[in-house]
Amino acid sequence: MGDRAAKDALFAEFAAVGKALGSPKRLELLDLLAQGPRSVEDLANAADLGLSTCSAHLQRLLAAGLVATRRDGTRIWYSLAGDDVAALFANLRSVAQRHRPHTEQARRAYLGPDDTEQIDLAELLRRAEAGDVVVLDVRPAPEYAAGHLPGAVSIPLDELEDRLAELPEDREVIAYCRGAYCALAHDAVRLLSAHGRQARCATDGILEWRVAGLPVQFRAA
Repeated sequence: MGDRAAKDALFAEFAAVGKALGSPKRLELLDLLAQGPRSVEDLANAADLGLSTCSAHLQRLLAAGLVATRRDGTRIWYSLAGDDVAALFANLRSVAQRHRPHTEQARRAYLGPDDTEQIDLAELLRRAEAGDVVVLDVRPAPEYAAGHLPGAVSIPLDELEDRLAELPEDREVIAYCRGAYCALAHDAVRLLSAHGRQARCATDGILEWRVAGLPVQFRAA
């Protein structure tokens, strides 16, 4: 029979990961890091956190082994410790969606009404390979540079209305963003549709593609 103290110590290790995940803001930071490495300053801005608060959250994630760091001069860059961390976050979301009744209500409140047509990953890849759609990445430019779907065009959502002329009018636009629980692609499709463009949003984004092991392209920022 195993030693009780040893078993308690083992389960304490598991609990350390659970405790690190027990904060909405730390989960948001994991979601952002699933897009690619980010500096503390960039993460604080994206998550609407003060610099010291963001750093404290990142230290909790680091202590739990969920993120890694590297130094570039005076700046510290964070990244996920591995794709298994991205998978852990994706599975956590799925469990909440299946077993917590208020999760769907929260999802709808954030993403908005179900007024956008969607396209699944298999069809997106097939049509992108055929070249009969424009695959549009509407995340901020640094996230696109950190990794994007091969062949995707980058126009961040906050620039889209001013750059509509860059998109061909005779091809359908497929917009994608960070993942299934990101509002950027839905808002992009609403904007494109309001301007008479044929557009749909992808059901998945970079997080899901990373978990699935799909290839992404990189570009210097």
